[in-house]
Amino acid sequence: MPTAKEARRSVTWAIGLIGAFYLFTLILGFGAAYLVGVDEILAAPGGANSAAPALAYELGGTLLLGVIAAVAFATILAVVAGLTITAAASFAHDVYNGVLKDGKASPEKEVRVARTTAVVVGLVSIVGGVLANGQNVAFLVSLAFAIAASANLPSILLSLYWRRFSTRGSVWSIYGGLVSALVLIVFSPVVTGSETAMFPGADIAWFPLSNPALVSVPVGFLAGWLGTMTRPDADASKQAEMEVRALTGAGAERATPH
Repeated sequence: MPTAKEARRSVTWAIGLIGAFYLFTLILGFGAAYLVGVDEILAAPGGANSAAPALAYELGGTLLLGVIAAVAFATILAVVAGLTITAAASFAHDVYNGVLKDGKASPEKEVRVARTTAVVVGLVSIVGGVLANGQNVAFLVSLAFAIAASANLPSILLSLYWRRFSTRGSVWSIYGGLVSALVLIVFSPVVTGSETAMFPGADIAWFPLSNPALVSVPVGFLAGWLGTMTRPDADASKQAEMEVRALTGAGAERATPH
């Protein structure tokens, strides 16, 4: 089992690589706009989503375009497969077995539930992809990140830096940020009320922003504060112990084989 020091090193490498990846996408976008041209990219099949293939064709012809297309398909398949397996396993083990069956479900039943969950997740994803057809992929990714940040960021930061933060506060923070982000997206110009919306013929948009994070993340912090103030169950001694472990790695010794 890795030590706390190795875990922090892994997180540092992950943050650096992810940050470099998104920096490269920014450079790629500006490079495509300069070398290919904005009008040519928008006129290509897929619109703004064709920036990377258009830049590849401009720089290396059909060979580089084929390589980029293969990498894109492989990446999409890997991400979709990983997310589907994670969602299915999490629901079968944590929700079905841990909550619904109180930890008494058999492994065979968990596997069946996981398979069913994978099919449901796949169908829901297909429907969502059909509805989002034509949308900018980078923008859709930013929406997914906004939902994840709204649900997780307030709870994580409050857990790290607020000693009084309670279990109820964490739950309220997660659900408050998640629900507010989803509601604001539904009533935003992304779904209705604009020419590029998923349903351009309808108009129920009252939230003016396309990305909900500016509002939903503060809602998550507020919900966490309210939940903690209504039930402050923090244990000061346990908080101090966990803080020492997080900062120094004390108590997280490497497991030795027997």
